[in-house]
Amino acid sequence: MGQQFSVIYPRIYDHVTGKLLKDLSPRLIYHSIHHTLDVLEQVQRIAEREKITHEENLFLLKVAALYHDSGFLFIYSGHEAKGCEIAKEELPLFGLKTLQIEKICGMIMATKIPQTPGNKLEEIICDADLDYLGRNDFEMISNNLFKEFLDFGFVKDYSHWMNLQVKFFESHHYFTNSSKQLRNPVKMARLEKLKSLDLPEPNDK
Repeated sequence: MGQQFSVIYPRIYDHVTGKLLKDLSPRLIYHSIHHTLDVLEQVQRIAEREKITHEENLFLLKVAALYHDSGFLFIYSGHEAKGCEIAKEELPLFGLKTLQIEKICGMIMATKIPQTPGNKLEEIICDADLDYLGRNDFEMISNNLFKEFLDFGFVKDYSHWMNLQVKFFESHHYFTNSSKQLRNPVKMARLEKLKSLDLPEPNDK
């Protein structure tokens, strides 16, 4: 008898979201449960546009989205590998098989910057993770990431942050056709706007 994904998934959803709500640091104002739920929503939207209809693939995508930032419960840098550790420890308890967990870990690791997807499912979660770059709510979300980076010492000030933004936008690209069509035009227009601000280079000394 095949796995009952419709039964297993709600249990995984409740388990992971419950942990994130209870234990994520309040300092994570970008990498919060709101980001995880946004990525979960976007993987389903992109998968539909990319015509991913296989039940197991959709299930694995959603589970990977739930776990992709779970490593932040324990660590900031290297959270992707930690998220894989958590998935490998917990998912067998829900009846997932080794190969399924390996696919989920592949998706989680693909989101590490710079993103390195090796297949369609990994491309989808990568695009979902940075979907906001080409959305109208970019300013609010980006501001939360700036505040988080400032709090954790990854940027020194707003000028440093804006220069990092330009470099990141220039290096990033979407992978799926749907994200290229829907999000890339807005993202590229935003890049031109960022570059036009003519900010000074940050002093790293």
